[in-house]
Amino acid sequence: MSKPLVLVTRQIPDVGLDRLNEECHVILWEHDSVAPRDWVLEHIREAAGVVSLLTDVLDATVIASAPFLKVVSTMAVGFDNIDIEECSTRRIPVGHTPGVLTETTADFAFALLITVARKIVEGARYVKDGHWKTWSPTLLLGQDLHGATLGIVGYGRIGQAVARRAKGFGMRILACRSSAQAPTHGEDDDDVELVDLPTVLAESDFVSLHVPYTQATHHLIGKCELERMKGSAILVNTSRGAVIDSNALAAALSAGDIAAAALDVTDPEPIPLDHALFHEPQCLIVPHMASASIATRERMAVMAVENLLAGLQGTRVPFVVNPEVYR
Repeated sequence: MSKPLVLVTRQIPDVGLDRLNEECHVILWEHDSVAPRDWVLEHIREAAGVVSLLTDVLDATVIASAPFLKVVSTMAVGFDNIDIEECSTRRIPVGHTPGVLTETTADFAFALLITVARKIVEGARYVKDGHWKTWSPTLLLGQDLHGATLGIVGYGRIGQAVARRAKGFGMRILACRSSAQAPTHGEDDDDVELVDLPTVLAESDFVSLHVPYTQATHHLIGKCELERMKGSAILVNTSRGAVIDSNALAAALSAGDIAAAALDVTDPEPIPLDHALFHEPQCLIVPHMASASIATRERMAVMAVENLLAGLQGTRVPFVVNPEVYR
């Protein structure tokens, strides 16, 4: 019996790729870049399954060009890059990797918050540039976390994990779902004030974003929202880049409307070198690495492969985005 043909759009950790090679005939985009659309269209025509990343646009045209496709599996929590409606119409299950990166992403969100608040990057650069001559009582003064107010926008699994970390720092914690949702309680609500988005923005010293990307959250943080924030506030984003209006953020930082921002994700991504945001000294940008721990990325790869193999075998995909395909 021949092995099913599977398209893999990027090199994934060996623990996942080795398993795939045992079970499937794998066509792999081997370069460390986004697989070109033409390459995807060419090879997906004969594919029974696809393992994709969040950088791959699997729209209706791509899905329609794959008559033998049985399953799509993305090595990510988010799936806004995939036409779920088209997949459901074709009764193609779509798998993703929720839960596994919750704690790792929360760690990283807090790392960004601390890094910007305490000017760690500036301090390291100050030393490497040879400027450190003596201790100074006024050098690189930052903001305290203990006793400050943290606002969490998006109080799901990751937002709640961030709240648990903030409790250890003795922070006051405000949380909301989004501007379009009424406050609702989560699993870890002790000492967390569930409020609306305007209150989070107006009262927080630090704001951390953890909403999924949808039409409702596109540019959730724009000019008006940034103007609501304190002039001393720091904004952290580890969700999706387009949750923030990048141009509005650059303008707010330039005008001093907020103190600083730390971005793991940008819109567009990567941010162009000539974008105004790239040149704001109070904006720390890192390359979408919140889930980049060895253990987490390996587990994501295993989950993505398990989702794919289940779909190929005709059994229920363990972490399915569109369960309606089984009705």
